[in-house]
Amino acid sequence: MREKERVQGFIAARVAKELKDGDVVNLGIGLPTLVPQFLPENVHVTLHAENGIIGAGPLTDKNRDPIHVVDAGGKPAAATIEGCFIDSATSFSLVRGGHVDATILGGLEVDEEGSLANWIIPGKKMPGMGGAMDLLVGAKQVIVAMEHTAKGNPKILKKCRLPYTAVHCVTKIITEMCVIECTPEGLVLTEYNPEYTVEQIQAATEANLKVSPALKTMYRI
Repeated sequence: MREKERVQGFIAARVAKELKDGDVVNLGIGLPTLVPQFLPENVHVTLHAENGIIGAGPLTDKNRDPIHVVDAGGKPAAATIEGCFIDSATSFSLVRGGHVDATILGGLEVDEEGSLANWIIPGKKMPGMGGAMDLLVGAKQVIVAMEHTAKGNPKILKKCRLPYTAVHCVTKIITEMCVIECTPEGLVLTEYNPEYTVEQIQAATEANLKVSPALKTMYRI
């Protein structure tokens, strides 16, 4: 297994522990789509795609649709036997009405105010914003699942430098190094991967981290 795949699998497995049986969950593209494969057998969630699927499920030979149904990320998609396809207005009403228990997204930058930048790098081509802004303010829990640094540079900053997706919205950041709670008082380190010291985690983080008195270890990769 390649190192990147190993790290992403570790992050996704830890994120899966945040979800409860019966939750309605929206997954961003990339790493967040790995989370369902790490759910315990007794935890069943309903996957929501903001372009109009409630109860999204995997593609099989039996549910492939000749009209090429896609999810919000543009990838081929299907609904489970309990799921359905709905119009976009109804789908966004679920988000804006507070009916999505958790959204799990990747991040380009997160800052110590719990603000997120994840939709555009100026000057680079991008397909569109999608439903990220609505999800960040409408979901009950906003989990950013991402690698801690990019080419050695911190992604958890004092202040985002890239255009915001939304501000004061993130509830938790989960990386291969640690778990961080976003609170009104700042970022609180609650769990750490024992492959790293607290000092190494802070060195890889531009934002100031407060260490929880109840700090515990994540399981090893």
